[in-house]
Amino acid sequence: MDPFSSATDLAAAVRGRELSPVEIAETYLRRIDAHNPELAAFTWVDEEAVLAAARRAEQAVVDGEALAPFHGVPVPVKELTQVEGQPATYGSYGVDDRPRDLTEPVVGRLLDAGFLLMGRTNSPEMGLLSTTDNSRFGSTRNPWSPEHSSGGSSGGAAAAVSAGLAPVAHANDGGGSIRMPSSSCGLVGLKPSRGRVPQQVPGWEHATVEGAITRTTRDAAALLDAMSVPDRLAMYQAPAPERPYLDEIGRDAGRLRIGLLTEAPTGLPVDPQCVAAAEHTARLLVALGHDVAPAAPRFFSERAITGYAQTVLDAALWAAPYQQPELAEPHLRFRMDRAAGKHSGEYTRAANLLAEESRGIRAQWGQEFDLLLTPTMACLPPPVDALLKEANADPGGPRTTETRMISFTALCNITGLPAISLPTFTSAEGLPVGSQLIAGPWDEAALLRVAAELETLDGWPTRRPARYLG
Repeated sequence: MDPFSSATDLAAAVRGRELSPVEIAETYLRRIDAHNPELAAFTWVDEEAVLAAARRAEQAVVDGEALAPFHGVPVPVKELTQVEGQPATYGSYGVDDRPRDLTEPVVGRLLDAGFLLMGRTNSPEMGLLSTTDNSRFGSTRNPWSPEHSSGGSSGGAAAAVSAGLAPVAHANDGGGSIRMPSSSCGLVGLKPSRGRVPQQVPGWEHATVEGAITRTTRDAAALLDAMSVPDRLAMYQAPAPERPYLDEIGRDAGRLRIGLLTEAPTGLPVDPQCVAAAEHTARLLVALGHDVAPAAPRFFSERAITGYAQTVLDAALWAAPYQQPELAEPHLRFRMDRAAGKHSGEYTRAANLLAEESRGIRAQWGQEFDLLLTPTMACLPPPVDALLKEANADPGGPRTTETRMISFTALCNITGLPAISLPTFTSAEGLPVGSQLIAGPWDEAALLRVAAELETLDGWPTRRPARYLG
């Protein structure tokens, strides 16, 4: 079998008895054994459990049972997410590896959709770094260039899919953590709307979301359908879509007004190749019949961004599930200490300002533009370990590279807007460079329709890192 197959194609092959779940699982487990020592994409794999689940799935096919949409297809879960019976260390020496008692809602929905759980993927400690570097499991490398990072915080997930160690991977996103790794590794990264996919706890003042990293837009749509089954126990939920997201693939997107923004909202410089990627995508969109024009939307004030970065995120880290916080990375201990010096009124003031400014930002969609096109990141993927070393060397410093990475992505998490990174460009060094499309409130459907058009025109699923083709 082709390890770079889409999850929907593998599921169809299982239903058609062209491939067995055991054959699929064995293929990916062999590739994990062969390539994970170099990549550090996976932190934990229970091969016996994966194969036992695959055998049960195979027997269900033989017995003619009703099959869920992704029956027998493997998917790894990110290290920040709990699964009953699996460890969840959050990438930290400060958290033990005891088996957990809880399966989080997004994982339950993946199981309900027929997926087989296939291990856990690497993440920076507590997700608070835009590359996947940590002291416990090491640094996840980019399959296109092992000297470079795979991005973060879902870098293990992206490296696994990019290198053909998994067809798709669970991921989550609190500031760009689905989209940055997808851009770095040449994949599709859909960040759903706030409240679209149920969560056990909406983290980071409701900025975090659950999702997936995929190779194709069809998989992104089908997984969103699987993961967004409503949860009556949730604090809130996004409005139901007009139709299943999978039905948006191939549906006419209409003629959209797309704003092009290549200047970073943070005011930091944008790498010319990242600008070139967005401009290249703009030309593809024009070729598809859309109207593309420069845009200059308003974003968050410096006061609001500072409140988010130094009050909301610090407080979230202070409350993280450490057993031994003294074993955390130095840059994280710095943030916990900073959080301890603030009071609850400061947090509430920061949260209120973010909520107030978010309303005005969201209101801009549907006025002069329907979608906003940007580079996914303001820089190319940095060298492995560079950001972790920078953060630990000067925890209170400017962290310029990391800020450039999140310059275009974090605003979507704070506002709750849906966004998608698409791999339409390659740098002179041979690294994938993504472009980001941001839609208005709750409008993942528009993103999927346009992404499917671009995929047909561009053909990115055929681009694969040469060193992992064997």
